[in-house]
Amino acid sequence: MAKKTKKLMKKGKRLDGRKPDEMRPIKIKAGYVKRADGSAYIEWGGNKVVASVHGPRTCYPRHERSPYKARIQFKYKLAPFSVDDRANPAPSRRDKEISKVSSEALEKAVFTEYYPKTTIDIYATVIEAAAGTRVAALSAASVALADAGIPMRDLVPACATGKIEDTVVLDLNKDEDQEGQADLPVAYLPHNDEITLMQMDGDLTPEEYEEALDLAVDGCMKVYEEQKRALRERYEHIEQEKEEE
Repeated sequence: MAKKTKKLMKKGKRLDGRKPDEMRPIKIKAGYVKRADGSAYIEWGGNKVVASVHGPRTCYPRHERSPYKARIQFKYKLAPFSVDDRANPAPSRRDKEISKVSSEALEKAVFTEYYPKTTIDIYATVIEAAAGTRVAALSAASVALADAGIPMRDLVPACATGKIEDTVVLDLNKDEDQEGQADLPVAYLPHNDEITLMQMDGDLTPEEYEEALDLAVDGCMKVYEEQKRALRERYEHIEQEKEEE
């Protein structure tokens, strides 16, 4: 018997009430972890992610040092309690893959040449997962880098698009991610108008791909505004504390 496909849209709207080009609510807070050099917390739909930055600091082991630039190490992790079925605390192949592509996406933005022979360690821990954790983690990590005072060309916002019921949509939720026809996470560097991460799971026609990419960049720019707002609030608070002293 063929598996019954779950209905994901009704009267042109998604089941959570959003239009195809509408994002879930997003909020970012910079300076969330006191013991880190820089940090951020993001709530995006049902996702909750904490990102922290440590460094630049001496890179070990020695053979991994570059005399020309810093090494960006991104470590993505799902907390065991973040999903319905307890996640294995050991890094999975998916965790390692997300960590690698996220490192590469952020490296494009950082002036790594300013810090030779060092490492900049980024830890992103998902404490609640509801689809789109990689783009949420990457967006939070970018704010954490800026919060750490690390020179960057620009922030790196990230967002995903996909296809459900033959309709291209922005920012898939959990059901859409699991039951949909395609998923396209994208990270974007506004300064250079450059895509720094793109992955695709599923099938899109060339026309759908172009539509999905344009929609993803639009979503990234919405995240970008929230990233800048979080950093403004952070430094307004710091200035206020200085004045009170």
